[in-house]
Amino acid sequence: MGCRDVHAATVLAFLSGTASVAGLLAAVLLPNWRQMRLYTFNKNERNVTIYTGLWIKCARFDGSRDCVIYDPQWYTAVDQLDLRVLQFALPLSMLTAVCALFLCLIGMCNTAFVSTVPNVKLAKCLVNSAGCHLVAGLLFLLACAICLTPSIWVIFYNNYLNRKYEPVFSFDISVFIAIASAGGLFFTSVLLFLWYCACKSLPSPFWQPLYSHAPSMHSYASQPYSARSRLSAIEIDIPVVTHAS
Repeated sequence: MGCRDVHAATVLAFLSGTASVAGLLAAVLLPNWRQMRLYTFNKNERNVTIYTGLWIKCARFDGSRDCVIYDPQWYTAVDQLDLRVLQFALPLSMLTAVCALFLCLIGMCNTAFVSTVPNVKLAKCLVNSAGCHLVAGLLFLLACAICLTPSIWVIFYNNYLNRKYEPVFSFDISVFIAIASAGGLFFTSVLLFLWYCACKSLPSPFWQPLYSHAPSMHSYASQPYSARSRLSAIEIDIPVVTHAS
């Protein structure tokens, strides 16, 4: 596997990162982080389930899809610490992952469309695709940590609420979506690291161009006169000696 070719590993990493970002976006927008189920012993009334998200809160009767109480200003009055942390952590994780996707795309485009023989004058300005993928892998790993830690904390905080109040709290589907997205980000970073490990034998630094000098300096430089003269007798200049009369 060489760094100067587009491989299935980098393409799969880009697709996996894109799917993970989409999953994070769904987890951020869905109002399904925590459920609070309120039971009634009155046969003429129905039980109520309160769905709590990061930005909105919705209360529904059992068997109904319409919100009896809909609070679009919930994000300003969140009184649960884990959800408040997630309001900052998940958008930050998404931003980090998007930056990683951008770097990954730059690396693939550079690999696919840039000539393998760079211009001597532009050699120091070229982008190293291996370096782009390495930094993208680090950013994906950082985004995974930022997303995974508070998402798992929701589960433990939910148990804390049940012990402190009543066992009416349960975490909802957005927790699983966020954890699965974090796993996708980790898988993406592993793919990029594996791809980079196959390229680490290159002599150039990780962020410098793949060629520390232009290939023309290495492959097409003229050889010394003595070396050329040993290759072929045709290239040897025979001096002509004349004697003055």
